[in-house]
Formats: sequence, structure tokens, C-alpha cells
Amino acid sequence: MNPLRICIDARLNGGESGGIESVVIGMASGLSGLTDGDEQYLFLAQAGADEWIRPYVGGPCRMLYAPSTAPRRFMQWLNATLPAVRSTWRRLAPPDWRLLRLPRSDGTIEKAGIDVMHFTYQAAFLTGVPSIYHPHDLQHLHLPEFFNPYVRRSREITYRAYCEQARMVPVTASWGKCDLLQHYGLAEEKVQLVPWAPVLEAYPSPSAGDLAAARRKFCLPEAFVFFPSQTWAHKNHMGLLEALAILRDRYDLRAPLVCSGRLTEFHAEIRGRVRQLRLADQVQFLGFVSPLELQCVYRLCRCVVIPTKFEAASGPLWEAFAAGVPAACSNVTSLPDQAGDAALLFNPCKPEEIAGAICQLWRDEALRRSLVERGKRNVARFTWERTARIFRAHYRRIANRCLSEEDHTLLAAPPLL
Repeated sequence: MNPLRICIDARLNGGESGGIESVVIGMASGLSGLTDGDEQYLFLAQAGADEWIRPYVGGPCRMLYAPSTAPRRFMQWLNATLPAVRSTWRRLAPPDWRLLRLPRSDGTIEKAGIDVMHFTYQAAFLTGVPSIYHPHDLQHLHLPEFFNPYVRRSREITYRAYCEQARMVPVTASWGKCDLLQHYGLAEEKVQLVPWAPVLEAYPSPSAGDLAAARRKFCLPEAFVFFPSQTWAHKNHMGLLEALAILRDRYDLRAPLVCSGRLTEFHAEIRGRVRQLRLADQVQFLGFVSPLELQCVYRLCRCVVIPTKFEAASGPLWEAFAAGVPAACSNVTSLPDQAGDAALLFNPCKPEEIAGAICQLWRDEALRRSLVERGKRNVARFTWERTARIFRAHYRRIANRCLSEEDHTLLAAPPLL
């Protein structure tokens, strides 16, 4: 029998996709270490837009490129321009969702003899190859105010179509599974729990020189609050800014805030609020940083605060635990289960609660030490190798291949989250 060939969707532009990019890197790192099977893993990318994933692809993994007749320079320009075009379209397009057409496979994966297609993010395509599809979350149903009518309707059409096409719809936590079952009516056996892990384990570890270089490059203060996230509205930078103002005005505490992540169109409104609250000397936006720089900022900060209003699962929370940084996060969706006893919780809609959590983390060294210890214990259960082995068991199951004893054990194990 021929080796099982799995295609992992990596058609992303580096530095633009936030947590999804981290997930694909984690998958590449985990699958590259699976040398005890005969599976072949092909990461589907566009030529000229693969620099972000190539360093993590090795072992039984290799790249697969979709054909393109466009010159490399044109593709680089297009990859840089598309996010702005998509953003403008989402703001201005009329809500005529009848114009939406789902893309079909261009034949690349069929010609490559792929047995299972793993769509790692929401923009999939129609194919007869058995597939796995990640809708990731149904935020548009819970917080519709953050989406225009066209985007809400297009999400509904695409998510439902690709979930129906898929043989398996993975989720990272029990909360997400319940949400999908409730809103989309999927068969329970189709929705499978496969937890993520912190991507920091795949990134290079910083040296003392790296830490010093990052502090100089970004002019980082001696101690600061860190929030790694793209500036989407639901990430709630606004609530975090309100909390900083409360700390300054009520507690005489001026805690610097450093934010990393791609700056979206909503960043202009965030900047406006920074000026209104007179926080310009306390708040710093780094934009997208490299994997090594991200490692450095985690290790240099005093604490991580995640005020998001919606999250299927938080990569930064896992990363804080793995980096040995005390954390506080919202008490919404799957976050309380993910945090366990290892992070402070707050209501993201109440800036005074966010401020209280920051104040505790900032001033209580014993609390910080305790949370770090608990966080490391919490996150130690999750590795990308384990995640990769769980997915490999599902790949074999979907392709009707023989399952090993380990496969049966992994598929029967109770959920960790």
C-alpha cells in the first residue's frame, strides 16, 4: 500500500494571520518529528510566500506549491496588497451575498495524490478529497457588531459548506465543541477535540545577547505589561487602555503596556483612544515581530494580560505559561477552562476588573511566582508532538488505514480541555 499522503493548508502570508500562522507552524514542527510512520505531509503554499513556514518543515514533511503563472515580484506585491484590498472590500461591499462563490480545487492536491486534505484555517476550497476543516470559532454569531452584513453572511455560507464537506471538524476545547454542535447541528462524532500547544517550543530560544538586543531595538522599559495580539476590535485593546487610565488615576500606578501583532485598520481608533486617555507615554505598539523577538518580549515583560471578548482558545495564554510569565485573562468562552488555577480572571467588559488584575500582578511578587509555577504545570500537558500524533491517528482513521495501539489510545483519551 502506498504511503498515506496528507496535505496541510499553509496558504498564508507571513506576519498577517496571527494565531492561525502559529498553529500551522506548530503543526509543521510536530509532524516533522513523526519519524515512526510512513506518512508523507505536504504543506500547501504559494510560491514566494512561504518564508514563514519553510524553516519548520522537515523529516516526513515537505512543501507543495500551487501553480502560478504570475512572476515572483508580482506575487510578492499581490501578497502585500491583498490584506488592504480585503479590508476595504469588507467595509464597503454591499451585503449582496448572492455574489459569493465558493472556490474549487485547482487540481494541485489531486495531482499530488493527496489522501486527506487538512484545511487549517477558514478559507478552504471544494474538493472530493476527504478533508478536515477548522472554522476556529463562531464569533460572528456571538459578537455580530464586529462584522458587516456581508462578512457575517459570507462566514455562514463558507463555514457551513466546508463543515458539511469535511469528514472531521476539529476544535481546541470542549466549549468550542458545544458551540458548534448547538449552532451548526453537526454530528457529534464529526466534531473532535484536538488541543493546541504553545508555539514557543518550535521557536529559537533567546540568549542573553538576544534579550539585550530586543530591549534596545524596541526601547522596552525595565518592567511592562505585554499583550500579543492583532488589533482587532474584539481583542479589546480599548478595555485594556481604560484599565491603564484607572490604574494611573486611582492607584497612582503607571504600568507601561507593550503590544505586538499586526496593526489592523482598527488600530487608528485604538491610537485615538490612547491620545484621549493621555497614555501616549505608556503604550507602545511593536507591530509584527519575529519568532525570536517574540520569545524575547515574553521573557522581558513582568506579566501578560489578555482582555479579549471572544476566544476559541488563546495562544498567548499558553505561550505565557510556557515562557514562565504570570498572566491574567478574560473569563469568557473557553478561557476559564484553559487558565485553570494558573491565571487571574476578569470580566473583559469591566475595565476596573482588568485594572485590579494588573495591579495584583504588578505589585505581588509572591503571586507572580505562584502563577508561574501553576502555569508551567498546566501547559506541560500540551505539546505539538502530542497534537501531531492525535492528528495522525485521525488522518489514518479518515483514510481507512490501520490504526496502531497508540492511535486507539489517543482517540479514546478524555479531553484535556
